[in-house]
Amino acid sequence: MSEGETARGINLSLHATVADWHTVRSAAVAFASITVTENVNWSDSGAWRQIAAAQEAGVRAGIRHYARPGAPQDQAEHCVRLGKQLGVFGPGSLAPALDVEAVGVTDRFIKAWIKAVRNAAGIRRVLVYAPYDAWLHQLHPNKWADSDVVLWVRRHNGIPGRPGWFHPRLGLHQHRAAPIAPGLDGPIGLDALVYPFTMADVLL
Repeated sequence: MSEGETARGINLSLHATVADWHTVRSAAVAFASITVTENVNWSDSGAWRQIAAAQEAGVRAGIRHYARPGAPQDQAEHCVRLGKQLGVFGPGSLAPALDVEAVGVTDRFIKAWIKAVRNAAGIRRVLVYAPYDAWLHQLHPNKWADSDVVLWVRRHNGIPGRPGWFHPRLGLHQHRAAPIAPGLDGPIGLDALVYPFTMADVLL
């Protein structure tokens, strides 16, 4: 993949849904991260429909966990339990993502969550999603982002794959919110790979 090209993706926040994944795939969307768990006990009862429909349409689907402060091991195990039920830890799935938007989620939490997910799911690759300001002022990925961690920045500048911030492990950029359209319900972000990362770098 050259610097001028980038694979497209979407991410679904809590309660967001897509009615027609074939239409999404026909718009050249290659991957999707779907929020399915939060904290230690919340899960989306309809997540299996979204994951199955995305996979059937040829979209590389993965799950996302919305972190809350405290109990990183318990939160990781909660996420992995549902992920195993959904069958998203096999080769070719988008790697699981940790959403660290909530106030109070620290570097220590992220490091512990990654370790627990790897142990529970038997995988290595993990994505960590955060807003631009958090990467600038709060988080210190050099403390926990090894070669199997991919950083994901939300910065709505409308330039796919060019967020205006650099880190050697930065591979994904949410560059805008999806426009309101029939069949899209809830907050959905539009994403792109950041050069030189490729799809192989974000899949299990």
